[in-house]
Amino acid sequence: MDKIQAQNRIEKLRKEIDDLRYRYHVLDQPDVTDVVYDSLTKELRQLEDQFPEFFSPTSPTQRVGGTAVKGFKKVRHVSRQWSFNDVFSYEELKAWDEKVKRMLEKSEFKDESLEYCCEMKIDGLKIILTYENGKLIQGATRGDGVIGEDITHNIKTIQSVPLELNEKVSAVVVGECWLSKTELERLNIEREKNGEVIFANTRNAAAGAVRQLDPKIASKRKLDSFIYDIDQLNVDLPATQIEELAHLKKLGFKVNFDHKLCKSVDEIQEFYESWIEKKNEQDYEIDGIVIKINSRKLQDALGYTGKSPRWGIAYKFPAVQVTTVVEDIKVQVGRTGALTPVAHLRPVLVAGSVVSRATLHNEDEINRLDVRIGDTVVIHKAGDVIPEVVSVVKGLRTGKEKTFKMPDFCPICGGKVERQAAAGNRLISTDKKKTQRLSSSSQKQDFSVAHYCTNPKCFAVEMGQLVHFVSRKGFDIVGFGESIVERLMTEGIVSNFADIFDLKVGDLQPLERFAERSAEKLIESIEKSKTISLEKFLYSLGIRFVGEETALLISYNIQHIAYNKIQNLNDLVKVFPKITVEEWRNIKGIGEKSAESLVEWFGNRENIELLLKMEKLGVRIEMGEKGAIGNERGAGKLVGLVFVLTGELTGFTRDVAKDMIRREGGSVSSSVSKKTDYVVAGENAGSKLERARALNVKVIDEEGFLKLLK
Repeated sequence: MDKIQAQNRIEKLRKEIDDLRYRYHVLDQPDVTDVVYDSLTKELRQLEDQFPEFFSPTSPTQRVGGTAVKGFKKVRHVSRQWSFNDVFSYEELKAWDEKVKRMLEKSEFKDESLEYCCEMKIDGLKIILTYENGKLIQGATRGDGVIGEDITHNIKTIQSVPLELNEKVSAVVVGECWLSKTELERLNIEREKNGEVIFANTRNAAAGAVRQLDPKIASKRKLDSFIYDIDQLNVDLPATQIEELAHLKKLGFKVNFDHKLCKSVDEIQEFYESWIEKKNEQDYEIDGIVIKINSRKLQDALGYTGKSPRWGIAYKFPAVQVTTVVEDIKVQVGRTGALTPVAHLRPVLVAGSVVSRATLHNEDEINRLDVRIGDTVVIHKAGDVIPEVVSVVKGLRTGKEKTFKMPDFCPICGGKVERQAAAGNRLISTDKKKTQRLSSSSQKQDFSVAHYCTNPKCFAVEMGQLVHFVSRKGFDIVGFGESIVERLMTEGIVSNFADIFDLKVGDLQPLERFAERSAEKLIESIEKSKTISLEKFLYSLGIRFVGEETALLISYNIQHIAYNKIQNLNDLVKVFPKITVEEWRNIKGIGEKSAESLVEWFGNRENIELLLKMEKLGVRIEMGEKGAIGNERGAGKLVGLVFVLTGELTGFTRDVAKDMIRREGGSVSSSVSKKTDYVVAGENAGSKLERARALNVKVIDEEGFLKLLK
C-alpha cells in the first residue's frame, strides 16, 4: 500500500469509527458489534504506526494513548464556573420564582413572559471542555470555579465526548461526567474479587477516574457524559436554553433530552414530581432537577450573586431517610479543646454513600433526642448535607441500651473536662443545672454549650491548632494538610507553630510516602507563606474568640491603641503584651471575652517565645495601608457603628459591603445583639432578621445602606 492509498484508508477508517462511536455512545443506536468496532480500530492503529506522518490528535486511536501524566496542571477557566443554589420544597421554589419576577419588574424586561427550561441534575462531576476550530484542546475540572485541573488525558477516554466537532467552531462547553449504575456494579464485582475496596457510589467512582494520572485506568471505567451549557462560542449564541441544548447536539455532543419547557411554577412542580418516581429507572444517578430561565437575554439581565446565578436554581429531590443502629458514642476533641460526641453507626447506604458516623453536636442535643448506645435511629441526609440523627425509634428498644454520659476527663490526654455555655463571647454558666435549653433557631445561633478539655497541652488540641495555623485562612501553606500535621507531630518533628518554619527537606524524606520532590514542594510552600498580613497572622494563632472579623478589627485599629507603631513581628511582641483588656475593648466590636483572651494569650511567656522564634526563622508581617475602624472620630461616615449582613444582596456581594463599612470606620459582626446598630437585610433574610426585630435593632435594605454611605 503506497502513501496515498494509506492516507485515504486512514481517513475513511477514522470517519467510519467516529460515526460508529457517535451512534453507539451519543445516540444509543449501535450499528455493529464491539468486535467489528475493535477490528476497525486495530487496523487504523496499525496503519498510523506504519505511516506516522498522518498522525492526528483527534484520531479515535488517541482516546487512550501516551504515558501517564506526572501531575495535574492548574488551569484558569475563561468563564467563572458557578454553582446553583438549592431549594428542597415547592414553597422555596415559589419564593425563588417571586424573587426573579420582582427583579425583572424593575428592569426593561418587566413585560416579558417567563419560560423555564427544566433539566435533569445528574449526580456526577462537572467538566469544562475547550475546542479550537472544532478540535478538543482541553478538558478541566470545576475546581473552585475560577481555577480547575487539566484532565484532558482522561476526558479523551470518554467515548461520548467528541475529539472533533461537526462544525469548525471555537467553543467552551460545560457538562457532567458520570458513571452508569451498570458499570459501577461491574467494577465493584471486579474489585471485590481482587480484594480492593468497593466504590460507595457512581459519583465517587467517576471522580476517582477523571483524577487518574494514567488514562488507561480511566478508560477501563467506561465514563459517560452529558453536555448542557455553552460558556463561549465564536459565533452567535442560541437565544434560549432549549435552543442551546439542540445546538450542542448538532455539534456532536451527547445531550440529555429528558428536559421540558415549562410555563409556570406549577408545571415545574408537576415535572419534578414525575421524576421523583422515574429517577431510579435510569442507569445514571439523578439527585434533582435544574431550572433555568429559558431566555438568554433575561439570564443576562438577572445576572449573578457572589456565588450563584440568579436565573437558575437546583430543585433537589426529597431528603433520604434510613434507619440504622448506634453501635457506640465517642467524643472528638477539637483545637479549642471542645469535646464533640459522635455516633458510630452500623454502616448504612444513604443518598448514594455509606454512612458510619453522625455528629450529635453536644450533650443537650443527646438529651433532646434521648439517644442511647444500641438505639435504632433515623438518619437524615438532604443533598450534600452531613448526615445527622433525626430521631430515635423507641419502640424497638430492648432495655439493653446504654445512656451516654460526657466524660469527666479528656479521652486523648486525661485532662479535666469542664462544661461551658456561652452566648457570643459571653460566658453564661458552667453549671449544667443552670443552663437553659434554647429552642428557637435565632437563639441557637448565638448560644452554644460544650464540654472542654482544660489541658492546653492536649495532643488533640495542639494538633487542631496546628491544622488551623496552616489552613487557607491562616498561613495558607499548600500541601500541609491534617494528615501531614498528624504524622509530623506523632514523629516528634513538629510540636508548635515555629517548628514548621524550621523544617528541612531532610526532616521529611525519611517519612513513609514522602518522596524527595514532595518534600521539596512542601518546604517551598512553607517558604512562600512566611510573609503574611497581620489579620491572617492573628487568625492563624487560634486565639479563642478571635475569629476573622476580630482579627480584621485589630489590624485596622492597632496603630491607634499601640504604644509604638508596629512594623514587624518584633514590634508586635513588644507591644501586644502591654495592651490591657480596657484598651482592647476600646476597639468597637471587640467584646470582653475577646479582650480577655487576647490579654491571656499575649501574656503567656511561652507564646511570646514562639513568636520570637518565628521572627528569627523569617516570618514577616505585612501591615498594609488600612483606614481606622472603631472610635476614631472623623475617620468615616460609619465610625462606631456595628453592622450585621443577612440575606442575598443584589447590588454587590457581602465582601464588597464589608469593605465599604470598614472603609467608613464601621465594623461588621456575624451575629445580632443589643450592640448591633444596623442589620442590612437582603433577599431571603432568615433568623438574623427575626433576632433584630426581637431586639428592636434597626433594619435597613440595600437602598437604605447606600443612603447611609452617601
